Amino acid sequence: MREQARAIAIAQSRQESRKSWQIAGTLLLGAALALGAAIETRAQEIDAANVMPDGRPVSFAELAERVSPAVVNITTSTTIAGPTGPQGLVPEGSPFEDFFRDFENGGPDAPRRASAAGSGFVIGAEGLIVTNNHVIADADEILIEFQGGDTLPAELVGTDPTTDIALLKVEPEEPLPFVSFGDSDAVGSRVGDWVMVIGNPLGIGFSASAGIVSARNRALSGTYDDYIQTDATINRGNSGGPLFNMDGDVIGVVTAILSPDGRSIGIGFAMSSAVATNVVAQLEEYGETRRGWLGVRIQNVTPDMVDAIEGLTEAAGAMVTDVPEGPAADAGILAGDIILTFDGQDVADTGELVRIVGNSPVGKVVDVEVLRDGEMTNVAVTLGRREEAQGVEPEVEQEPEPPAPAEMQMLGLTLSELSQDLADEYSLPESEGLVITGIEPMSDAEAKGLLPGDVITEVGQQAVTTIDQFEERIEQAREAGRKSILLLVRRAGDPRFVALVLDDE
Repeated sequence: MREQARAIAIAQSRQESRKSWQIAGTLLLGAALALGAAIETRAQEIDAANVMPDGRPVSFAELAERVSPAVVNITTSTTIAGPTGPQGLVPEGSPFEDFFRDFENGGPDAPRRASAAGSGFVIGAEGLIVTNNHVIADADEILIEFQGGDTLPAELVGTDPTTDIALLKVEPEEPLPFVSFGDSDAVGSRVGDWVMVIGNPLGIGFSASAGIVSARNRALSGTYDDYIQTDATINRGNSGGPLFNMDGDVIGVVTAILSPDGRSIGIGFAMSSAVATNVVAQLEEYGETRRGWLGVRIQNVTPDMVDAIEGLTEAAGAMVTDVPEGPAADAGILAGDIILTFDGQDVADTGELVRIVGNSPVGKVVDVEVLRDGEMTNVAVTLGRREEAQGVEPEVEQEPEPPAPAEMQMLGLTLSELSQDLADEYSLPESEGLVITGIEPMSDAEAKGLLPGDVITEVGQQAVTTIDQFEERIEQAREAGRKSILLLVRRAGDPRFVALVLDDE
C-alpha cells in the first residue's frame, strides 16, 4: 500500500509539472507574439518617420527628389584682354615665339574668353536665383542650366561682396520650381543635425552629398561672417549652391572649403540663412545692401578687464573705445561704455554686435543697454547706413601742449606728458594723454603688448592728461580694493582697452 501511494504521488507531481510547463509555454508564446507586434509597430513608425533608431535617415532620396529641381548650374563667360604669351610652348626668345603666340590667341593682342561654373538655387517661381558673388563676378554672360537641361540667360539683380552673395533673375515661360530659406538658428541646424548639399561639383552636373552640421558661427574673413561648417562633400563648382536641412529648407549658401590641395577633406562652409535672407531681400528691393550703422569703435571684453570695471560680472559685451561723429555720438553713447544688449538681444562679443547692427534696418530707433560707471543705462539710437559711412573717421582737434612735460615710472611703464617733441618723435595724432616712452622687461605691460609711442588717454575710465591724474587714478583703484586698472590706449589713433595688474605699492 505504501509503495502504491508513493507511485500515485509521483504521478500527480508529474502531471502538475506538465501543467506548469504548459502554462509557462503559453505565457512565453503570448509574450513573444506581443513583442513581435511591438517590434513590427515600431518598424512601421520608424519607416513612417524615415529615420533609423539611432536618428540616421533611412534615405535622402525623397528629399533630393523634392528639392533638386530648384537647384541650377551656372556657367559664366568673361573676356580677358590679351596677349597672354606663348605659355611655355617654346623657349622665350625663340624665333618661333611670335608664331606660337599668334597660333594660341587667335592673332597678336587678341582677347580670349574664359569660362567658369558654379551652382545656385531658385527662390521664386518668377525666376529669382541665389548664388555666390565670386561665381558671377566680372562675368559678361551668365547662363542658367536647369535640371531638365534647359538653359536661360540671367541678369544680375545685385551683389554683396562682403557676404559673397549675389542675386540673379531669369525670365521663364512658366513658373519655376523653387525652394525657401529656413531658420538657420532653429532646430534642424544644430551641431550634429543632418544636412544635404546639391550642386555642380567640378562641372560634372547635378550631384547630392550628405553630412552633418560640424560647427556653427564660423568666421573666415568678413565682418558679417556667420558660416555653418559641414562635413558634407563640397568641391569646386558647389559654390553658390544650397545647404538643406531635413525639411528641405535652405539654411545656408555654400561658399568655401578648407583644403590643402583644393579637394574636399570634409571641412566646408555655407553662409547661414540668418545672414543670407536679409542680404537677398535688400538686393531684391534695392539692388544693393543697406546695413544699419551704429558708429562706434569697439573691442571685446577680456577676462582680465572684469575686475577693473565696476558692475561687470563676466567677460561679455562690446566695449566702446571711440565714438566718432555718427548715430551713437548723437544718441550719447560714450567711450568706455560696454554694450550688453542691442534692440533686445544680448551681445556676447564684438562680432555678434556687428552682425546684429548690420542686419538692422536703416533708420530704425533701437534701445541699446550699456554699462557706464557701474550702472546700467538705456540709450535710444537711430541707426544710420553703413555703406554711406565707410571711411568716416573721428575728427581730432589739436590742443596746446603742456609747457613742461613731466615723467614717471609706474606699473612697468615709463610715462611722459604729451609734448610737441614727443608727438613728432612718435608721429602721434593724439593731442592729449600720456605717452609711453619705456616698457619694463617681463612686466605685465610688456605681456599685454604695450609699446613705446602708445598714448594713454584714460585710466579707470576717466580722462588723464597729467602724471598727477594718472597717480590719482591708481591710488583710487587701490583704495577700492581692485586688483587691476583699465587703461584706454591709442596706437596710431586706434583705441583699445588694456587691463594692467596693480602692484603692491
